[in-house]
Formats: sequence, structure tokens, C-alpha cells
Amino acid sequence: MGVALEDLGQAVKRLQYRHHRTLDAKLMPLGITLVQWDALRAISQHPDASSHRLAQLTFQTDQSFGALAGRLVTHGLIDRVPGPGRALRHHLTPAGEELLSKGYTVVNEVLAQSFSSLSSTEKETLYDLLTRLLHPQN
Repeated sequence: MGVALEDLGQAVKRLQYRHHRTLDAKLMPLGITLVQWDALRAISQHPDASSHRLAQLTFQTDQSFGALAGRLVTHGLIDRVPGPGRALRHHLTPAGEELLSKGYTVVNEVLAQSFSSLSSTEKETLYDLLTRLLHPQN
């Protein structure tokens, strides 16, 4: 009979929710939330991206990302510089780079624990399957 698609979807969502809750709790002592850390990561990986693109990369609306970026500027974690037209370009400050680095340690520990029951081959298979679902060949 196989697994019900609803159950499969819920299992993916439950794992994501567990990751978010755990990461928020583990990042709290650094003075940052998962949403803030994810924004730093996106800016680090895409330093010349527009606010709109960074909002997409972090699963936020343009308005939400704008407010978040404003808080990161206030905390001295990023700088915004004018880009073409009305676009703003974002870059990490040294303090932002340091916090991103510390956060990577936390994130990697949490995810290593979460996936510890899978073999390397199983992790690769899971990644391949999820990637295939995210990028279907039509």
C-alpha cells in the first residue's frame, strides 16, 4: 500500500519544524535567531543580491526582509549600499561575519545530530530525492 502522501508531507514538515525550534534555542545564547542567522548566510553567499532576491532566498516577503535587514544594520551586522536604480546591496560587517561563523558551528552540530541515524549513503540518497522533488524534470 505504501505511505500516504499526507503522512509523507507531514513528516517533512515535522522535521523542518524540529530543526527550526532547536536551532532557535541553540542560537539564542549568541543573541541571534534562526531567521537572522539565515539572512546573514544569504547575504554572505549572495553579497550583491537585491533585497527582493534575499527575501526569496530566506522565504520572506520583501517587506519582512526589509524590516529584518534594518534590524541587522542597527545591530552592526550588515551594511547596505546603493545599487542600480532603487536597489540596495547588502554586505556583512566584521561583526556579522563573526556571528555567522559562530552560528555555522551551532547549525552544523544540530543538523549532524538530527541526521546521525542515517548513513552517508542514506544522507546522499535523501538529498538526491529532495533535490529531485524541488527541481522536477518536466
